[in-house]
Amino acid sequence: MALSRRIIQPIRSSLVLMAVTLATAWAVAETPQPSLVERLGFPPDARVLIINADDFGMNQAATEGTIDVLRAGAVTSATVMVPCPWLPLAASFARKHPQANIGVHLTHTSEWGAYKWGPVLGSEAAPGLVDKLGYMHPDVGWVYSFAKPEEAEREARAQVEKALAAGIDVTHIDSHMGTLQYNPKFHEAYLRVARDFRLPCRMAGRDVMTKLLGGYLRDMADEFGVLCPDKLYLDEPPSLEATEAFWKKRIRELPAGKVSEIYIHCGQDTPEMRATTGSWARRTADTEFFMQPETLAYIREQGVELISYRELRHLQREGAPMPRVAHYGW
Repeated sequence: MALSRRIIQPIRSSLVLMAVTLATAWAVAETPQPSLVERLGFPPDARVLIINADDFGMNQAATEGTIDVLRAGAVTSATVMVPCPWLPLAASFARKHPQANIGVHLTHTSEWGAYKWGPVLGSEAAPGLVDKLGYMHPDVGWVYSFAKPEEAEREARAQVEKALAAGIDVTHIDSHMGTLQYNPKFHEAYLRVARDFRLPCRMAGRDVMTKLLGGYLRDMADEFGVLCPDKLYLDEPPSLEATEAFWKKRIRELPAGKVSEIYIHCGQDTPEMRATTGSWARRTADTEFFMQPETLAYIREQGVELISYRELRHLQREGAPMPRVAHYGW
């Protein structure tokens, strides 16, 4: 039986509309999207770098060392360990120096044998995050064995909220010892925290995440509107003697068209630091290298564009690049 014109016409119109919609979608998909570098206002081949100092507030020596490198200007961001005893000094610095770019180093482990801390929520509210003495577990595997992702997420939110309450204008988040990033369910929680506080976060690049079967997490970050650097470097100098050569090579070979992140751990060589950590020598060497005026001059000589996480936060929240910062440090 032949179909009536009243039936055929709506079908034909629907097919035409579907074809136009698909053609438009294909055209959009094939149109190159601006890179993160371009969205930040740089030329497409720019080499853009964030240098972040982790463990701000861990102890006095780490806190003072972090302040030293932030003042020098080569290190553009830092992340504070909210559960640690020296948070008040770090927060005082952040309030007095609002131009500093301070995020939260979300902390779910307490790795040093003679120097410990517990969760912001308290041991009763977060029993899976603590040992029998109420301290956080010493390693990531213990967290995955005893805590649920929801518990770690609640603690992460409490740490960001405490940093904000302390007067820190939180610019970003990352994860101490990578605790929130080596397990997919914990990583999802990490991204939810970034989304809800409208903060960028540290994350491995899409190439690395895809190899580790975590490409969907980069997709999730995109869906949430959470910005992350394109490339994250995890390694460090193989020896104290190689410190300068290693970091200069890293800076010299940064890829074009990418936002890269290098992170370091700062500290001063004090009895406290030697008693606290087994990494005091590495921390001291990196601090001394990055606080030298010659290091900042070298970065500029290489044509590398320094930014902080504040630029990523501004782009994430405003959808437009932040005005360029003439220089970091003071």
